[in-house]
Amino acid sequence: MTAIATAFRALAATAAALLTVTVTAPVAQAEPEPKAPPEFVPLHSVDPTIIQEMRYPTAHDFMGEPVDGYRQPLCILTRPAAEALHSAQLRLLRQGYSLKVYDCYRPQRAVDHFVRWAKDLDDETMKGEFYPRVDKSRLFADGYIAEKSGHSRGSTVDLTLVRLPALPTRPYRPGERLVPCYAPQADRFPDNSVDMGTGFDCFDTLSHTDDPRVQGVQRANRQFLKKTLTEAGFVNLAEEWWHYTFKPEAFPDTYFDFPVARRSVAGH
Repeated sequence: MTAIATAFRALAATAAALLTVTVTAPVAQAEPEPKAPPEFVPLHSVDPTIIQEMRYPTAHDFMGEPVDGYRQPLCILTRPAAEALHSAQLRLLRQGYSLKVYDCYRPQRAVDHFVRWAKDLDDETMKGEFYPRVDKSRLFADGYIAEKSGHSRGSTVDLTLVRLPALPTRPYRPGERLVPCYAPQADRFPDNSVDMGTGFDCFDTLSHTDDPRVQGVQRANRQFLKKTLTEAGFVNLAEEWWHYTFKPEAFPDTYFDFPVARRSVAGH
């Protein structure tokens, strides 16, 4: 009985000690979300007239699902880039046009989401619209997907032109019939932009800004956009008619990961 009593006392002491540790141990705190540096602003605070059709918070993108890190359909840019867009917009409004942005600052977690999707060769949900002529296994080699994006530095924007008055665009319905992004404008997914020859995020060489196969009104529209933005200080990515970076970049070597959300730029 003495040995048993001693064992019980030892167990009770151990339990008490564990309870003390449990009670006094600090509670793990969730890591606070990173916020944008003060140099970043919501575009609408600089120019509320620029149309925003942010694609990546929706299912109408090349993955077919909302992209990680996009909490609200909001364009965020460094202030110099936003002010340069405002300058371009003022000139366009006098000519009966408006800019429309599809994507602006892009968090690194979104780029990581792209990379994971590109490595899953079985997921071709949106192939029929966004990359019908490209084998998914070629997306990295052909430069359509990369592990870093200039968008994450905050001075790059994907955009187009809209003839005013802007017509409404209907929302994408998941599961609807997909039409190739290079089909005639009347056939592909409706967009109130001018005809650029392909839709946004079209993984095809026809998206190259100066592709010689793109002629007539489509070529003129691309060159009009390019001239307007070049005069405002932007540089076009030759492989994508919609992709422009303001130079010099405020953060040429920094890839940010704060979410696309109003709270990220609150008070800026």
